Amino acid sequence: MRVVILDGAGDIGAFGAGLILDGVLQGRIRTLGVATGSSPLAIYRALADRWIPALAHLDAFALDEYVGLPADDPQSYHSVIRREVTDRLRLDPANVHVPDGCAADLDAECERYEATMAAAGGVDLQLLGIGRNGHIGFNEPSSSLSSRTRPKTLMAATRRDNARFFDHPDLVPRHCLTQGLGTILDAAEVLLVAQGAGKAEAVRAAVEGPVSSMCPASVLQLHRRATILLDEEAAQQLALRQYYLDTEKTRIEGLRP
Repeated sequence: MRVVILDGAGDIGAFGAGLILDGVLQGRIRTLGVATGSSPLAIYRALADRWIPALAHLDAFALDEYVGLPADDPQSYHSVIRREVTDRLRLDPANVHVPDGCAADLDAECERYEATMAAAGGVDLQLLGIGRNGHIGFNEPSSSLSSRTRPKTLMAATRRDNARFFDHPDLVPRHCLTQGLGTILDAAEVLLVAQGAGKAEAVRAAVEGPVSSMCPASVLQLHRRATILLDEEAAQQLALRQYYLDTEKTRIEGLRP
């Protein structure tokens, strides 16, 4: 696991965009797993600022979607990804995939989504945020570490955190479809972004705590190419913070996480 501590959103955006652009230019990244929320926004904006035609040929797969929100609802992840990713990066909408939270058979929709990812050759790089309770995607604490895309019930804390995007807290859906932890681990690379003191405890548990379903993000310790991008506030509880800083200062080109 590579832990990179940076000054703020601008540096995080530039660093993350650089990793993605290098992978695209090398032909290593053809499918991008995209996340919603505030954490990856700086990366999307930096990619838009440094846009190259090769980006338009990417396939993109969303991490999750609310159950019961139509695709044209402004707070559906279909809509959020269209605004923040598809339009910014000039992707072909036909190549941007989001699970259907209004499907008549949610289990069948999850199986279809997994099959679509497999048919595309899998996800080359998966972008992730992290919740205050350690969730990635909508894999709440107690999620199976080998789980696949499935319906999931959202915790009250997650719904409270997401209420800022809705006109009233009661409008936040109670259920979602989410890629599973096993699905996320299938990505060739993962890039998790966390900013702010409110994420510090979850970051510490994910990076330095035991691998446990009570902190779903800790499963990334098992991934062979996981990069964690943090600002100073999100990194403040890390016991090995100085080591991570020293490692980046003296990094050997090609060194594996």
